Amino acid sequence: MLTIEKVPKNQAGVLQNLYSLYLHDLSAYTPSLDIREDGAFHFEELPLFWKVEGLSPYFIKVDDKLTGFFLLLEQPALQQEADYCINDFFILNKYRGQGIASKTVKDIFSHRKGTYMIIELAGNKRAISFWKHIYKSLHISFQEKKIELDGEPTLIQTFSV
Repeated sequence: MLTIEKVPKNQAGVLQNLYSLYLHDLSAYTPSLDIREDGAFHFEELPLFWKVEGLSPYFIKVDDKLTGFFLLLEQPALQQEADYCINDFFILNKYRGQGIASKTVKDIFSHRKGTYMIIELAGNKRAISFWKHIYKSLHISFQEKKIELDGEPTLIQTFSV
């Protein structure tokens, strides 16, 4: 059974560990991410998740086993013309290819109707393919543009559900 749980502040260390794995995956697509001297990738802004309104991290679990996480941005943290942005979406390798990511996205869309923005690194073909599969399977019409964000070539898709 799939469950999505908001990450409590006392689980920040667990989320930091998952972020290190996520950033390791992303490092294949960007030269801006490097491992630190302690052997981990660090996400310095993590403490903001419990301080800034509109930044909400969620754990993804299947049968009570931690399988991944995502960050949901909403207003006022999301300073764009969208209601939501699903950001930093990550499934552990062991659980990939089992439909967990698709089920998670469908659950998010069913509970939060509105306009969405999705951002992918242009070189991350796996993420781009995943999102386009989601749009097709859910019959979502989307607009896409290419921009440079923080010095990185990115794709941004916007749509409503």
